[in-house]
Amino acid sequence: MIDDGTGLLTIGELARATGLSVRTIRYWSDEGVLTPVTRSAGGYRLYDAGGVARLELIRTLRELGLGLEDVRKVLAGERTVAQVAAAHVAALDAQIRSLRVTRAVLSAVARRGATAEEMTLVNKLARLSAAERQRIMEEFTAETLDGLDTVDPDIQERIRRTAVHLAEDPTPEEVDAWVELAEMLQDPGFRAQMRRAVEFNAADRRPGDPGGRSMWFAQRLVELVGPARARGVDPTGEGAQEVLDELFGDADRAEVLERMTAGFDERVARYRHLLSVVNRQPAPPHAEDFAWVVTALRARAGR
Repeated sequence: MIDDGTGLLTIGELARATGLSVRTIRYWSDEGVLTPVTRSAGGYRLYDAGGVARLELIRTLRELGLGLEDVRKVLAGERTVAQVAAAHVAALDAQIRSLRVTRAVLSAVARRGATAEEMTLVNKLARLSAAERQRIMEEFTAETLDGLDTVDPDIQERIRRTAVHLAEDPTPEEVDAWVELAEMLQDPGFRAQMRRAVEFNAADRRPGDPGGRSMWFAQRLVELVGPARARGVDPTGEGAQEVLDELFGDADRAEVLERMTAGFDERVARYRHLLSVVNRQPAPPHAEDFAWVVTALRARAGR
Protein backbone atom coordinates (compact mmCIF):
# COMPACT_ATOMS: atom_id res chain seq x y z
CA MET A 1 0.00 0.00 0.00
CA ILE A 2 1.35 3.41 -0.84
CA ASP A 3 2.09 5.53 2.19
CA ASP A 4 0.15 8.65 1.19
CA GLY A 5 -2.77 7.73 3.43
CA THR A 6 -5.15 7.01 0.56
CA GLY A 7 -5.23 3.23 1.12
CA LEU A 8 -4.65 2.65 -2.59
CA LEU A 9 -2.56 -0.20 -4.00
CA THR A 10 -0.01 -0.26 -6.76
CA ILE A 11 0.04 -3.13 -9.26
CA GLY A 12 2.96 -4.66 -7.39
CA GLU A 13 1.08 -4.57 -4.10
CA LEU A 14 -2.03 -5.94 -5.76
CA ALA A 15 0.04 -8.78 -7.18
CA ARG A 16 1.44 -9.66 -3.75
CA ALA A 17 -2.05 -9.51 -2.21
CA THR A 18 -3.58 -11.88 -4.78
CA GLY A 19 -0.69 -14.08 -5.86
CA LEU A 20 -1.14 -13.04 -9.48
CA SER A 21 1.72 -11.78 -11.60
CA VAL A 22 2.18 -8.10 -12.31
CA ARG A 23 2.14 -8.91 -16.02
CA THR A 24 -1.30 -10.59 -15.77
CA ILE A 25 -2.82 -7.72 -13.77
CA ARG A 26 -1.40 -5.16 -16.19
CA TYR A 27 -2.82 -7.14 -19.15
CA TRP A 28 -6.29 -7.32 -17.60
CA SER A 29 -6.11 -3.60 -16.90
CA ASP A 30 -5.09 -2.91 -20.49
CA GLU A 31 -8.07 -4.99 -21.67
CA GLY A 32 -10.45 -2.92 -19.56
CA VAL A 33 -11.68 -5.55 -17.13
CA LEU A 34 -9.77 -4.18 -14.12
CA THR A 35 -9.91 -0.40 -14.13
CA PRO A 36 -7.63 1.56 -11.76
CA VAL A 37 -9.37 4.15 -9.60
CA THR A 38 -6.68 6.72 -10.33
CA ARG A 39 -3.01 7.16 -11.15
CA SER A 40 -0.15 8.34 -9.03
CA ALA A 41 1.77 11.54 -9.70
CA GLY A 42 4.26 9.40 -11.54
CA GLY A 43 1.54 7.90 -13.78
CA TYR A 44 1.32 4.49 -12.09
CA ARG A 45 -2.06 2.80 -11.85
CA LEU A 46 -3.60 2.65 -8.40
CA TYR A 47 -6.38 0.35 -7.15
CA ASP A 48 -8.61 0.42 -4.09
CA ALA A 49 -9.57 -2.49 -1.82
CA GLY A 50 -12.50 -3.28 -4.10
CA GLY A 51 -9.97 -4.01 -6.82
CA VAL A 52 -8.78 -7.02 -4.84
CA ALA A 53 -12.28 -8.53 -4.78
CA ARG A 54 -12.78 -7.65 -8.44
CA LEU A 55 -9.48 -9.28 -9.28
CA GLU A 56 -10.45 -12.48 -7.45
CA LEU A 57 -13.70 -12.64 -9.45
CA ILE A 58 -11.83 -12.11 -12.70
CA ARG A 59 -9.37 -14.86 -11.82
CA THR A 60 -12.19 -17.28 -10.95
CA LEU A 61 -14.05 -16.59 -14.20
CA ARG A 62 -10.87 -16.97 -16.24
CA GLU A 63 -9.95 -20.24 -14.48
CA LEU A 64 -13.39 -21.54 -15.47
CA GLY A 65 -12.54 -20.77 -19.07
CA LEU A 66 -14.57 -17.63 -19.73
CA GLY A 67 -13.26 -15.18 -22.29
CA LEU A 68 -12.47 -11.61 -21.39
CA GLU A 69 -15.55 -10.33 -23.22
CA ASP A 70 -17.82 -12.44 -21.01
CA VAL A 71 -15.85 -11.36 -17.94
CA ARG A 72 -16.29 -7.73 -18.97
CA LYS A 73 -20.08 -8.19 -19.36
CA VAL A 74 -20.37 -9.79 -15.91
CA LEU A 75 -18.38 -7.01 -14.27
CA ALA A 76 -20.42 -4.37 -16.11
CA GLY A 77 -23.67 -5.98 -14.96
CA GLU A 78 -24.75 -6.72 -18.54
CA ARG A 79 -25.00 -10.44 -17.78
CA THR A 80 -25.30 -12.35 -14.55
CA VAL A 81 -22.78 -14.95 -13.47
CA ALA A 82 -25.52 -17.58 -13.79
CA GLN A 83 -26.29 -16.63 -17.40
CA VAL A 84 -22.65 -16.72 -18.40
CA ALA A 85 -22.13 -20.02 -16.56
CA ALA A 86 -25.09 -21.63 -18.36
CA ALA A 87 -23.81 -20.49 -21.75
CA HIS A 88 -20.34 -21.71 -20.92
CA VAL A 89 -21.68 -25.11 -19.86
CA ALA A 90 -23.37 -25.47 -23.26
CA ALA A 91 -20.15 -24.51 -25.03
CA LEU A 92 -18.17 -26.97 -22.92
CA ASP A 93 -20.66 -29.74 -23.70
CA ALA A 94 -20.17 -29.14 -27.41
CA GLN A 95 -16.40 -29.09 -26.96
CA ILE A 96 -16.49 -32.33 -24.95
CA ARG A 97 -18.60 -34.02 -27.64
CA SER A 98 -16.13 -32.89 -30.28
CA LEU A 99 -13.19 -34.15 -28.21
CA ARG A 100 -14.89 -37.52 -27.74
CA VAL A 101 -15.37 -37.85 -31.49
CA THR A 102 -11.75 -36.84 -32.02
CA ARG A 103 -10.59 -39.48 -29.54
CA ALA A 104 -12.80 -42.11 -31.16
CA VAL A 105 -11.50 -41.22 -34.63
CA LEU A 106 -7.88 -41.41 -33.51
CA SER A 107 -8.51 -44.75 -31.78
CA ALA A 108 -10.21 -46.11 -34.89
CA VAL A 109 -7.35 -44.90 -37.09
CA ALA A 110 -4.79 -46.49 -34.76
CA ARG A 111 -6.62 -49.83 -34.74
CA ARG A 112 -7.06 -49.82 -38.50
CA GLY A 113 -3.45 -48.87 -39.17
CA ALA A 114 -4.95 -46.27 -41.49
CA THR A 115 -3.03 -44.25 -44.05
CA ALA A 116 -3.27 -40.45 -44.18
CA GLU A 117 -5.98 -40.72 -46.87
CA GLU A 118 -7.96 -43.25 -44.82
CA MET A 119 -7.63 -41.09 -41.71
CA THR A 120 -9.11 -38.15 -43.62
CA LEU A 121 -12.06 -40.32 -44.69
CA VAL A 122 -12.62 -41.68 -41.18
CA ASN A 123 -12.59 -38.18 -39.73
CA LYS A 124 -14.97 -36.85 -42.40
CA LEU A 125 -17.46 -39.70 -41.96
CA ALA A 126 -17.34 -39.51 -38.16
CA ARG A 127 -18.15 -35.78 -38.18
CA LEU A 128 -21.13 -35.91 -40.52
CA SER A 129 -24.29 -34.49 -39.03
CA ALA A 130 -27.16 -36.79 -38.12
CA ALA A 131 -29.05 -35.51 -41.17
CA GLU A 132 -26.10 -36.24 -43.47
CA ARG A 133 -25.73 -39.77 -42.09
CA GLN A 134 -29.43 -40.44 -42.56
CA ARG A 135 -29.27 -39.05 -46.10
CA ILE A 136 -26.66 -41.70 -46.98
CA MET A 137 -28.96 -44.38 -45.58
CA GLU A 138 -32.03 -43.01 -47.37
CA GLU A 139 -30.21 -42.89 -50.71
CA PHE A 140 -29.22 -46.52 -50.18
CA THR A 141 -32.76 -47.66 -49.36
CA ALA A 142 -34.27 -45.60 -52.18
CA GLU A 143 -31.98 -47.27 -54.71
CA THR A 144 -32.76 -50.67 -53.21
CA LEU A 145 -36.53 -50.26 -53.58
CA ASP A 146 -36.77 -48.08 -56.68
CA GLY A 147 -39.51 -49.33 -59.02
CA LEU A 148 -40.15 -52.59 -57.11
CA ASP A 149 -43.75 -52.00 -56.18
CA THR A 150 -44.55 -55.67 -55.57
CA VAL A 151 -42.04 -56.11 -52.75
CA ASP A 152 -43.69 -57.50 -49.62
CA PRO A 153 -45.13 -54.40 -47.86
CA ASP A 154 -43.71 -55.52 -44.53
CA ILE A 155 -40.23 -55.73 -46.04
CA GLN A 156 -40.65 -52.33 -47.73
CA GLU A 157 -41.59 -50.77 -44.42
CA ARG A 158 -38.66 -52.34 -42.58
CA ILE A 159 -36.20 -51.14 -45.23
CA ARG A 160 -37.58 -47.60 -45.33
CA ARG A 161 -37.51 -47.32 -41.55
CA THR A 162 -33.85 -48.29 -41.33
CA ALA A 163 -32.08 -45.44 -39.58
CA VAL A 164 -28.61 -44.51 -38.37
CA HIS A 165 -28.30 -42.96 -34.91
CA LEU A 166 -24.62 -42.52 -34.09
CA ALA A 167 -24.36 -41.23 -30.52
CA GLU A 168 -23.05 -37.73 -29.83
CA ASP A 169 -20.39 -39.36 -27.66
CA PRO A 170 -19.49 -42.39 -29.81
CA THR A 171 -17.05 -45.02 -28.65
CA PRO A 172 -14.13 -45.93 -30.90
CA GLU A 173 -15.96 -49.16 -31.74
CA GLU A 174 -19.07 -47.20 -32.80
CA VAL A 175 -17.01 -44.87 -35.00
CA ASP A 176 -15.34 -47.91 -36.55
CA ALA A 177 -18.74 -49.49 -37.17
CA TRP A 178 -20.18 -46.32 -38.73
CA VAL A 179 -17.20 -45.84 -41.04
CA GLU A 180 -17.40 -49.45 -42.23
CA LEU A 181 -21.18 -49.18 -42.59
CA ALA A 182 -20.93 -45.94 -44.59
CA GLU A 183 -18.40 -47.57 -46.90
CA MET A 184 -20.79 -50.50 -47.44
CA LEU A 185 -23.78 -48.22 -48.09
CA GLN A 186 -21.83 -46.44 -50.83
CA ASP A 187 -20.26 -49.58 -52.32
CA PRO A 188 -21.83 -50.31 -55.76
CA GLY A 189 -21.29 -54.04 -55.28
CA PHE A 190 -23.15 -54.16 -51.98
CA ARG A 191 -25.91 -51.91 -53.32
CA ALA A 192 -26.35 -54.28 -56.25
CA GLN A 193 -26.50 -57.27 -53.90
CA MET A 194 -29.22 -55.73 -51.73
CA ARG A 195 -31.11 -54.66 -54.84
CA ARG A 196 -30.95 -58.22 -56.14
CA ALA A 197 -32.32 -59.60 -52.88
CA VAL A 198 -35.29 -57.24 -53.06
CA GLU A 199 -35.86 -58.09 -56.72
CA PHE A 200 -36.16 -61.75 -55.76
CA ASN A 201 -38.76 -60.79 -53.18
CA ALA A 202 -40.69 -58.71 -55.70
CA ALA A 203 -40.64 -61.54 -58.25
CA ASP A 204 -42.18 -63.95 -55.73
CA ARG A 205 -45.30 -61.86 -55.16
CA ARG A 206 -48.33 -61.14 -57.27
CA PRO A 207 -50.31 -57.90 -57.03
CA GLY A 208 -52.83 -58.23 -54.24
CA ASP A 209 -50.94 -60.86 -52.26
CA PRO A 210 -51.12 -60.11 -48.52
CA GLY A 211 -48.01 -58.83 -46.82
CA GLY A 212 -45.97 -60.79 -44.34
CA ARG A 213 -45.05 -63.84 -46.41
CA SER A 214 -41.35 -63.02 -46.21
CA MET A 215 -41.57 -62.69 -42.45
CA TRP A 216 -43.39 -66.02 -42.31
CA PHE A 217 -40.55 -67.68 -44.22
CA ALA A 218 -37.96 -66.21 -41.84
CA GLN A 219 -39.93 -67.46 -38.85
CA ARG A 220 -40.28 -70.91 -40.41
CA LEU A 221 -36.54 -71.06 -41.09
CA VAL A 222 -35.76 -70.26 -37.46
CA GLU A 223 -38.27 -72.85 -36.22
CA LEU A 224 -36.60 -75.57 -38.29
CA VAL A 225 -32.95 -74.61 -38.07
CA GLY A 226 -32.79 -73.56 -34.43
CA PRO A 227 -33.52 -77.06 -33.07
CA ALA A 228 -31.21 -78.65 -35.66
CA ARG A 229 -28.35 -76.42 -34.56
CA ALA A 230 -29.16 -77.15 -30.92
CA ARG A 231 -28.84 -80.88 -31.71
CA GLY A 232 -25.45 -80.20 -33.27
CA VAL A 233 -26.50 -81.04 -36.83
CA ASP A 234 -23.61 -80.25 -39.17
CA PRO A 235 -24.82 -78.07 -42.09
CA THR A 236 -22.35 -79.83 -44.40
CA GLY A 237 -23.39 -83.31 -43.28
CA GLU A 238 -26.21 -85.60 -44.33
CA GLY A 239 -28.37 -84.61 -41.37
CA ALA A 240 -28.94 -81.16 -42.84
CA GLN A 241 -30.71 -82.53 -45.91
CA GLU A 242 -33.93 -83.19 -44.04
CA VAL A 243 -34.07 -79.59 -42.83
CA LEU A 244 -33.46 -78.23 -46.32
CA ASP A 245 -36.13 -80.50 -47.81
CA GLU A 246 -38.69 -79.39 -45.26
CA LEU A 247 -37.80 -75.74 -45.72
CA PHE A 248 -37.53 -75.57 -49.52
CA GLY A 249 -39.35 -78.68 -50.76
CA ASP A 250 -38.31 -79.62 -54.29
CA ALA A 251 -37.21 -76.09 -55.27
CA ASP A 252 -34.05 -75.90 -57.35
CA ARG A 253 -31.22 -75.71 -54.83
CA ALA A 254 -28.97 -73.55 -57.06
CA GLU A 255 -31.74 -70.97 -57.39
CA VAL A 256 -32.45 -71.12 -53.67
CA LEU A 257 -28.77 -70.62 -52.90
CA GLU A 258 -28.62 -67.57 -55.17
CA ARG A 259 -31.59 -66.04 -53.39
CA MET A 260 -30.32 -66.88 -49.92
CA THR A 261 -26.83 -65.51 -50.56
CA ALA A 262 -28.31 -62.28 -51.93
CA GLY A 263 -30.25 -61.65 -48.74
CA PHE A 264 -28.50 -63.59 -45.99
CA ASP A 265 -24.79 -64.06 -46.75
CA GLU A 266 -21.86 -63.01 -44.58
CA ARG A 267 -21.80 -59.47 -45.94
CA VAL A 268 -25.47 -58.87 -45.26
CA ALA A 269 -24.99 -60.30 -41.77
CA ARG A 270 -22.11 -57.86 -41.30
CA TYR A 271 -24.29 -54.96 -42.47
CA ARG A 272 -26.96 -55.81 -39.91
CA HIS A 273 -24.38 -56.23 -37.17
CA LEU A 274 -22.85 -52.82 -37.93
CA LEU A 275 -26.28 -51.20 -37.79
CA SER A 276 -26.86 -52.68 -34.34
CA VAL A 277 -23.49 -51.39 -33.09
CA VAL A 278 -23.99 -47.87 -34.46
CA ASN A 279 -27.54 -47.67 -33.09
CA ARG A 280 -26.60 -49.25 -29.74
CA GLN A 281 -29.17 -51.98 -30.26
CA PRO A 282 -29.00 -55.71 -29.53
CA ALA A 283 -27.30 -57.85 -32.14
CA PRO A 284 -29.71 -59.08 -34.86
CA PRO A 285 -31.32 -62.35 -33.74
CA HIS A 286 -31.00 -65.68 -35.57
CA ALA A 287 -28.08 -64.62 -37.81
CA GLU A 288 -26.52 -68.03 -37.08
CA ASP A 289 -29.63 -69.82 -38.33
CA PHE A 290 -29.52 -68.10 -41.72
CA ALA A 291 -25.75 -68.64 -41.95
CA TRP A 292 -26.32 -72.36 -41.25
CA VAL A 293 -28.77 -72.62 -44.17
CA VAL A 294 -26.41 -70.81 -46.57
CA THR A 295 -23.56 -73.12 -45.52
CA ALA A 296 -25.76 -76.17 -46.01
CA LEU A 297 -26.81 -75.03 -49.48
CA ARG A 298 -23.25 -74.21 -50.51
CA ALA A 299 -22.10 -77.63 -49.36
CA ARG A 300 -24.58 -79.15 -51.82
CA ALA A 301 -23.96 -76.79 -54.73
CA GLY A 302 -23.15 -78.74 -57.89
CA ARG A 303 -24.15 -82.10 -56.45
